Amino acid sequence: MRRCSRTACGRTAVATLTYVYSDSTAVLGPLAAYAEPHCYDLCAEHAERLTAPRGWEVVRLAPELVEAASRHDDLLAVAEAVRDRPGARGPGVDPDAPAVRRVHLRVLREDHLP
Repeated sequence: MRRCSRTACGRTAVATLTYVYSDSTAVLGPLAAYAEPHCYDLCAEHAERLTAPRGWEVVRLAPELVEAASRHDDLLAVAEAVRDRPGARGPGVDPDAPAVRRVHLRVLREDHLP
């Protein structure tokens, strides 16, 4: 059980926040399978109240994530949404590779998921 990353908040995390600096986008999705550097786990209250800096876009991939536990399908939706953004795929990235690093997300083959 992971805790909210916000200072002085001890509630249980239900969502993971990541930033795509190159696209000026904050992506709020279901709680990641494990903690990653530069990602922030948020409780339901902080996930719901999330705002981004002026000029940035907030992508909420699963509005119901604050009520429900994360599911495998939601994690795939996060990866697909970020990967399919214009300019998100770098040169030389093979989309059919079994496990590659795309922008800021690690994509794992289905047989390696917990």
